[in-house]
Amino acid sequence: MNRTTQLQNALADRILILDGAMGTMIQRYKLEEADYRGTRFADWHKDIKGNNDLLVLTKPEVIRTIHGEYLAAGADILETNTFNATTISMHDYDMQELSYEINVEAAKLARSVANEYSTPDKPRFVAGVLGPTSRTCSISPDVNDPGFRNVTFDALVTAYMESTRGLIEGGADIILIETIFDTLNAKAALFAVKQVFDEDGIELPIMISGTITDASGRTLSGQTTEAFYNALAHADAISFGLNCALGPDLLRQYVEEMSRVCASHVSAHPNAGLPNEMGEYDMDGAEMAVHIREWAQSGFLNIVGGCCGTSPAHIKAIADAVAGIAPRQLPTLAKECRLSGLEPFNIGANSLFVNVGERTNVTGSIKFKRLIKEGNYTEALEVALEQVESGAQIIDVNMDEGLLDAEKEMTRFLNLIASEPDIARVPVMVDSSKWEVIEAGLKCIQGKGIVNSISMKEGEAKFIAQAKLVRRYGAAVIVMAFDEQGQADTQARKIEICTRAYKILTEQVGFPPEDIIFDPNIFAVATGIDEHNNYAVDFIEATRWIRQNLPHAHISGGVSNVSFSFRGNNPVREAIHSVFLYHAIKAGMDMGIVNAGQMAIYDDIPDELRNAVEDVIQNKDAGATERLLDIAAKYKGDGSTEVKKEDLEWRSWPVEKRLEHALVKGIDAFVNEDTEEARVKLGRPLLVIEGPLMDGMNVVGDLFGAGKMFLPQVVKSARVMKKSVAYLDPFMELEKAGCEVQANGKILMATVKGDVHDIGKNIVGVVLQCNSYEVIDLGVMVSAEKILQVAREQKVDIIGLSGLITPSLDEMVHVAKEMQRQDFHVPLLIGGATTSKIHTAVKIEPQFKNDIVVYVPDASRAVGVASALLSKEQKPDYVASIRAEYEQVRVKRAANQTERKLVSIAAARANKFQVDWAGYTPPKPKLLEEPLTLTPLPQGARGTRIRLYLLIIRWRSWWSGLTGHRFSVVGNWRASSLPF
Repeated sequence: MNRTTQLQNALADRILILDGAMGTMIQRYKLEEADYRGTRFADWHKDIKGNNDLLVLTKPEVIRTIHGEYLAAGADILETNTFNATTISMHDYDMQELSYEINVEAAKLARSVANEYSTPDKPRFVAGVLGPTSRTCSISPDVNDPGFRNVTFDALVTAYMESTRGLIEGGADIILIETIFDTLNAKAALFAVKQVFDEDGIELPIMISGTITDASGRTLSGQTTEAFYNALAHADAISFGLNCALGPDLLRQYVEEMSRVCASHVSAHPNAGLPNEMGEYDMDGAEMAVHIREWAQSGFLNIVGGCCGTSPAHIKAIADAVAGIAPRQLPTLAKECRLSGLEPFNIGANSLFVNVGERTNVTGSIKFKRLIKEGNYTEALEVALEQVESGAQIIDVNMDEGLLDAEKEMTRFLNLIASEPDIARVPVMVDSSKWEVIEAGLKCIQGKGIVNSISMKEGEAKFIAQAKLVRRYGAAVIVMAFDEQGQADTQARKIEICTRAYKILTEQVGFPPEDIIFDPNIFAVATGIDEHNNYAVDFIEATRWIRQNLPHAHISGGVSNVSFSFRGNNPVREAIHSVFLYHAIKAGMDMGIVNAGQMAIYDDIPDELRNAVEDVIQNKDAGATERLLDIAAKYKGDGSTEVKKEDLEWRSWPVEKRLEHALVKGIDAFVNEDTEEARVKLGRPLLVIEGPLMDGMNVVGDLFGAGKMFLPQVVKSARVMKKSVAYLDPFMELEKAGCEVQANGKILMATVKGDVHDIGKNIVGVVLQCNSYEVIDLGVMVSAEKILQVAREQKVDIIGLSGLITPSLDEMVHVAKEMQRQDFHVPLLIGGATTSKIHTAVKIEPQFKNDIVVYVPDASRAVGVASALLSKEQKPDYVASIRAEYEQVRVKRAANQTERKLVSIAAARANKFQVDWAGYTPPKPKLLEEPLTLTPLPQGARGTRIRLYLLIIRWRSWWSGLTGHRFSVVGNWRASSLPF
């Protein structure tokens, strides 16, 4: 049995023990300059004391002894003494030529000691260490030039390849890329390791371990734990973990996060606490073991050891603490395209439409092209920031222009973006028609981005080679529907090419299907050429087919292409974009390259224009183009957001309606004067918020939920809301000052980690404050640890969580679990666009039993809920009613799930049908008729579709089963009864 198989078996059997700090142990020997030099380097021209890696050549007996002590303490895995043994780090001592030799000898030394301690039932393993080097590829060392780098991706790859080969020659069983403070360095290390594996025909397990540098929860280069994992998940590493910088007390929440998001094994080797004022570590093995045992019992760990300040005594205590505790079970994660900038961005089956900002593209923005040509990078970065602030979740960067050095400009601009956290938090789409420019871009982004694009236009061989490199750089990929015969323009050709590409990528390249994004080509409609009339329909129907038949793949496209025939008429173009997206998103398009700051609201398009555009997009008849052309001149304009005279009819409406209109349209030009008028009319500032402002935001929410309004538009609405509330703030403060009323209670509010949306939370906060509640607002992207820490310190009466995006739901469940684990006894309120009563009842409320979890659907309900929860008289009955209501929700959901399952089983047994549940709503407990679609299996089918009608529902208690169900098959099949 080879050692890789032994390692996999051991991981399945128990929590493995990694060794502890090497530097701490070496310090105990109090070595001097002469000890480091030995005889070989006695005359070296530089001081070399502190070059601990060199000791494998000059003091090998010291390193051997330390390895032996750790193995005797219970370590399963030894780390080689090669943390700084790359040519880049050894250059500090002018010893770069020794790098390879040091790696070989260090691995040999560790291997020989491991062999001495190995037994058949407990083999010992050697992890060849690749440290982070002394340079960072994502951060400039020059404060005056944020685009400068003192090391390149290629230089890192060269250095890491040499070290990797040395470690393998010396007998390492594992390659450990550790103490990663810059993920781009780690991506270079990973690229190098995989390159060596390919070239030398050998493959070893890879361990990856990052460093959260402080309580901010980020690496030195700014990434969160999940963003770090997303960026390196393509490694297929045997483990991901965290080490160094923090002790086990502060590192816990990040190890837990890694355990949640990671599909591989999880490792951790924390410091022995934080260093004291003397630079020493005070946490002993017993104290450290208490923390580690709790991690293991919580199911976080597969591998654990120690970093700075730890010794064999620490490792023995840790080994004893986790002995007999089962290792963490590897989870099955949802198939999502897991991207990242500084923060994670995951695109799953149920994600909202993703806006890719198009303005940082020299081929699509005259302004951006001018700025890049002028070298005006400051304003060019402002364009990128504006896209992100307007709602772009990804930014597309393209430098393809004849007079530009695209490769140089791509590198420069992406390096500058890395120094701007507000931009760098989102993933980057590296966009070019030149492969060398794409590669240059991939070498600059530490997160997981997207390549736009590759295709089969030059044949399969080049397509496969590029796809393999995209995967090695750790990116998702857009595949154009383009092959050797040209671009796909019909539905049939789009489907043909995308199917062929999907099979090649998944079956030959091993590309994850969730990282494949197809662009089936959006072409211009209404061009006057009859052959173009069906282009939108072809795209939409091809999209529908791809999403149904190529599992987990995504769909994107350049939306502005569809309206190209109306360039110069922005209002008509925006109407075309809105209508096109309305239908394409319903068909399954989940990503698009758009101008995030300019999106028409579907319902606000004038009826005449919208109907004409609908006819064009859906190609309803041969005269659709002519009808749109006939009316287009009426709507011609420059598309600016400035309000024009002819658009001011709404200014004559009642003030309440004016405020609602301003919110829906995102117009802030008149919001202060309208807010003042409403304040005077209604008498109190709070009534303005609870009245017209809330009404307007409810309309925005309804439109957003119906797919008639997109996220950038919601962001504009939120800005108008904030401006109005800001105007009212001084008046509300005056009211408070005039009413010396003791606070009704103290409420902590936060948008959970991973989510940056706060408009709803802010409204709730204002309403509560105006009703004499003290509100502590922690803002956005707040970790569970911080929420509960502040809640405990401030002794709050209620905790409120908010979120807009789907991942927020999981984070809310996590917070509830932590509240239970940390023994909190305060109510938990749940609110935000993606939250619901059913999710709260089924997923969140069962996790927290010390008090009550309450779903709050909108701001108008917050005061009543808070009042009931903080009233000693009302709370018992209120809590009992909520718990009873949530139990009914859970019962009903379980019954519906049982119902669906029974229908499927009955239909399948009767006629060997597969059930397609699309569009089917589980029946309510009353007499009704509900359709659902059945697709016959090939062996039993004579038709393509039939309808099964649910005729009678008689409900009994769900736990005793459902009875009295009868079904009839209607259609081409002979009607028959299908009783259970």
